[in-house]
Formats: sequence, structure tokens, C-alpha cells
Amino acid sequence: MANHKSAQKRVRSDEKKRDRNRYQHKTTRNAVRNLRASTDAKEAGEMLPKVSSMLDKLAKNNVIHKNKAANLKSSLSAHVSKLG
Repeated sequence: MANHKSAQKRVRSDEKKRDRNRYQHKTTRNAVRNLRASTDAKEAGEMLPKVSSMLDKLAKNNVIHKNKAANLKSSLSAHVSKLG
């Protein structure tokens, strides 16, 4: 266990950040899964900007790598364009 007061605060804040990152990451993964499963072009077209924004936010906060976000966005946009 941490001995210094600042280290104890750091442990608490890191735990909160970890929980928030896990929640956002899981939510984004579910959104990506739903977009990939979508067969309706109009619905997928509406979902794509929201999912792209979620991926950008994760990449900005270093939850996922920026290249992973770019690869996911690219494959999802290809999927949506193939539908319509």
C-alpha cells in the first residue's frame, strides 16, 4: 500500500479513471459490434458518425491506439458504404 498521502490519492484517482476507461471502451466495442451487425443502410449511416466520435475520444485519451481507431473507422465506413 502507498505510504505517502499523494500516492494514496493517486491510487484512488487511478481506480476511478480505470473504471471510466473500461466503461467507455466496452460501450464503444458494443457500438462497433452493433454497427457491424446492421444490415440497414440508413440506420448504419446514422450510427457511423457516433461510433467514429466514440473511437476518436478513446484514442485521444490513450485508451486505444490512434492507429487502431483509424483502422476501425476505415473498416466501418467501408462496411457502411457497401450497404448503401
